[in-house]
Amino acid sequence: MNPYYKDYSEYMQEIFPDIKVQKLSIDAGFTCPNRDGSIATGGCIYCNNASFTPGYCSPSDPIEIQIEKGKNFFRKKYPEMKYLAYFQSYTNTFGRSSENLVDMYRKASDSKDIAGVIIGTRPDCIPDDLIDGIAELNLQKPVIVEIGAETSFDETLRLINRNHTWEQVEDAVTRLNKRGIHTGLHLIAGLPGESSEDVITTVRKACSLPIGSLKIHQLQIVKGTPLLLKWESGEIQVTPYTLEDYLKLCIRIVDIVPAHICIERFLASSPPEMVVAPKWGLKNYQFTNLLNNRLKALH
Repeated sequence: MNPYYKDYSEYMQEIFPDIKVQKLSIDAGFTCPNRDGSIATGGCIYCNNASFTPGYCSPSDPIEIQIEKGKNFFRKKYPEMKYLAYFQSYTNTFGRSSENLVDMYRKASDSKDIAGVIIGTRPDCIPDDLIDGIAELNLQKPVIVEIGAETSFDETLRLINRNHTWEQVEDAVTRLNKRGIHTGLHLIAGLPGESSEDVITTVRKACSLPIGSLKIHQLQIVKGTPLLLKWESGEIQVTPYTLEDYLKLCIRIVDIVPAHICIERFLASSPPEMVVAPKWGLKNYQFTNLLNNRLKALH
């Protein structure tokens, strides 16, 4: 148990008290409403899906095949592990009927050694009838909905081409909570025009909502993204965090996140060859060790 904050392993033990679980990412061939023209085109300006999708994921493979490939990837290292079917790439509640979506989640949930389902999505793509279906599935095996919120500042949300609002985040979290569905928020520190104080404001607002987890990471400027082009041309001003400044920010975040909310992660770790800035050369566990050592020294 981490003495300074609830970490992800502790959160998973609460939901799955008798087993150990590992995420298996799935690319089910979705897009996003800010990609296909529904509300915008081009997607989030910082997003290159290849920077975080495991090699065993391919939307050309049926979900069942992706699950088997994922299990084969982890099986040698974790032979007794059970798995969470993680619908990760793009917006996994968008562009299909709620009935079709729930059927897809259920098929993944019914696969051998799958203990639960995680659905990554946006706050503006979670209709009530879909929540009804997810709530029914949640009675059989745990379902976690991870919402990309990124920031509480609507001006920033427009600037980064997400084009949803913080009010929609609050609404989606509230409706999911009323149906007893585990909900997490994803936040990004260092977005264009935002200070560390702005990040702290967003974290405080997030923690006022009925969520179980936060996933926070630094903004990375990655090859193949509109953000890189806009940054290089001077159209958008971004000052990437130094490692030291980001550690200090994370210490402040730990201090304000209530004990009942898990902090799943603090670091984005895209493949080094894709990252333009900041180039820290750290894996997630290495950064977490640095942070925990700082927290230990302070306490």
